Amino acid sequence: MGKNYDDIRSFRNEEISEKVIKLSDNKQFINLLSTVFPLYPKNELKTRFAAIKTVEEFQRKWDYPFFNSLEATKTSGVQLKGMENLDWGKNYLFISNHRDIVLDAAFFNIKLLENQKDTTEIGMGDNLLIFPWIKDLVRINKSFIVYRSLNIRELLTRSRQLSAYIRQNITQRKQSVWLAQREGRAKNSDDRTQESVLKMLNMSGKGDFIANIKQLNICPLAISYEYDPCDYLKAKELQQRRDNANYQKQPEDDLQSMVTGIMGYKGKLVYRLAREINNVLDCLSEKNHTKNEQIATVAQIIDNQIFLNYEIFTVNKIAYDLLNGEKRFANDYSLTHKLDFERYIQLQLQKIEIANKDDDFLQKTILEMYANPLINQQQALL
Repeated sequence: MGKNYDDIRSFRNEEISEKVIKLSDNKQFINLLSTVFPLYPKNELKTRFAAIKTVEEFQRKWDYPFFNSLEATKTSGVQLKGMENLDWGKNYLFISNHRDIVLDAAFFNIKLLENQKDTTEIGMGDNLLIFPWIKDLVRINKSFIVYRSLNIRELLTRSRQLSAYIRQNITQRKQSVWLAQREGRAKNSDDRTQESVLKMLNMSGKGDFIANIKQLNICPLAISYEYDPCDYLKAKELQQRRDNANYQKQPEDDLQSMVTGIMGYKGKLVYRLAREINNVLDCLSEKNHTKNEQIATVAQIIDNQIFLNYEIFTVNKIAYDLLNGEKRFANDYSLTHKLDFERYIQLQLQKIEIANKDDDFLQKTILEMYANPLINQQQALL
């Protein structure tokens, strides 16, 4: 793959032994591993981990048991739907909405493993790599680093590097890639593809915009959580941003979100694959559309496919009615369902500790998180 990507790329099989031995000597990592696999003595965990030889071995022997256990204890089941929509002889750029820092891509890869499909490379923001050993761990697990908070010159250089790395994975390494549709999670669940992501992907192409995008075989992926354990943390952040224009998240905030997202109850999770978008891109010729119009339209195509493929849960319908003071979906849920959801909202609100706590704003914000997927799907159906 060349040295141009050495500081961002995932590790290759020939590098794994060295990296796992280094990780197994890190006390902080071994303590974490002991928490995740409490039935094994630390010395045994250390020996077993240091013996890993390949990326696939890591994913099957360590990733899979952990996330399988997480599915059993912290969800009501995780489903991957729409497998029949794709040609699995091809490689894809899966662009998805972004709910949870760790789990979005992790559960997707676990479900691919269960369906005897190759796992994807994962784009991960450098802001999440709080400790040096985390950077090594995620790169063992087929993640590549997306650098953020850069000045304009650095951003341009890094964007070109990232674009070329993604394109080389898909077209030369024959390796599919998962990428969030935007930088960071959509805190209010109003999922929109950032046009800057598409501009970055275009940088490494040698043709026009549409030709460059088609080469990546983009497949929109809709991720639906029945419950978001981080909903109250997202609401808190939205009030902090509302009240302070200079608000900046701290590393410990991301760490809290990661732990809360992993350990909190999520209800049902549904991943649904749309069809790849190449067959609808030919109509966007340069003759009839400017480049900016093409970019905006491709973003809208991805968004609509995500909206149409959401799984709509009962809580989404209740939230919609509560938010709008309506009974539009009242036939789809019982009074007990409604009271349970209202109680859930109140319990989440109680977890928020913030100066000048605005209960009305926070409650409305959490309701919007649950209502927006339904609102966007309804609009996409028009």
